Amino acid sequence: MTNSSPVALITGAAKRIGAAMVRQLHGEGYRVIIHYEHSKNDALALAETLNIQRTNSAACIQANLCDPQEARNLGERALCLWGRLDVLVNNASSFYPTPVGDISEDDWTSLVGSNVKGPLFLSQALTPALTQSQGCIINMVDMHIDRPLLKHSVYLLAKSGLASLTQSLAVELAPHVRVNGIAPGAILWPERSMDNQEKDKLVSSIPLGKLGNPNDIATTLSFLISAPYITGQIIYVDGGRSLYTGASA
Repeated sequence: MTNSSPVALITGAAKRIGAAMVRQLHGEGYRVIIHYEHSKNDALALAETLNIQRTNSAACIQANLCDPQEARNLGERALCLWGRLDVLVNNASSFYPTPVGDISEDDWTSLVGSNVKGPLFLSQALTPALTQSQGCIINMVDMHIDRPLLKHSVYLLAKSGLASLTQSLAVELAPHVRVNGIAPGAILWPERSMDNQEKDKLVSSIPLGKLGNPNDIATTLSFLISAPYITGQIIYVDGGRSLYTGASA
């Protein structure tokens, strides 16, 4: 590990897809910054494992990305670690249903804050460093921006905003910083409980006939980082589910 080794900051990276992306980039020689909000123990355990593999190669930073000042502080603290940043992955996301009639201002604050407000202010704070390194931003969107998910209107408007932000930043930050997005489909079972009938219905809506794997997202991330002539694009990693013409699942 040298001072010239690239550095990646992945938000919401303590577990699930975020952790898979951390492991992918770490395995490619990156120093990784694991952002978390509540999952402190998971984040510290992941960093410890990676630092055993390679000394001083992983660090953790806590922040509430719904607060623009905390997002800016996260950017400053990230740069203080190793003095550079090459990749920013805006992965942190609140996700839960908001049926019309029950939507509260707190729902708006949480869902819009984590999914679009945080990525905007964090990207803005880190643009100078990414410009210096000729780096890139990868935003985690959602295939459901084109195929609405019942009772998730606030979440989806936030993810749609993030998709729009991806394209806007791609134009504004070019040619020095590339900005792309990944739109996952069904990669992991939701953290809420699902019965077998729900699971079967979900799988039947996927042309490839199975759930994806967090590594599918991680390898797509690596591809986008290594593709110097791609910017402003959102790649759907969903097993073809966004093409499914049956009833909404």
